[in-house]
Amino acid sequence: MDQKTQGTSKAAGLGDLSGTAASAVNRGKEAVGAAASEALDAGKSELKSLQSDMSDLKDTVAKFIDRAGSETAKSAREVAGQVGAAASDIAQRGANVASAATDQAKTFAAEFENMARRNPIGTFAGVLLVGVLIGMMGRRSS
Repeated sequence: MDQKTQGTSKAAGLGDLSGTAASAVNRGKEAVGAAASEALDAGKSELKSLQSDMSDLKDTVAKFIDRAGSETAKSAREVAGQVGAAASDIAQRGANVASAATDQAKTFAAEFENMARRNPIGTFAGVLLVGVLIGMMGRRSS
């Protein structure tokens, strides 16, 4: 082979090689494009699924909060009823104690009056003694 034929043959070989390389590059671009498209489609699908899950979670949390609020209000009403009942019971007991104290004071006053009628001089002496004691205590505190 002569140099001219060898140069032509090398050029033809290089042309085939560059055609093959270009073809490989094109196939690579197509494969990368297809993979990117598949990844984008998969990403969109996952995003839609995630959005759906988030919506479901939002609904579940809203129901939970609503139920918790209802239970809290119910418990508060029960506690208020119990506190009201206890307050009513305490008020009733206080009224009973006040009534008993009033009755005892009336009884004491009636007894004191009867004693004063039976022994007026002794009652006067007792009142005088109490007055003197109160007077002495008043001078000490001044």
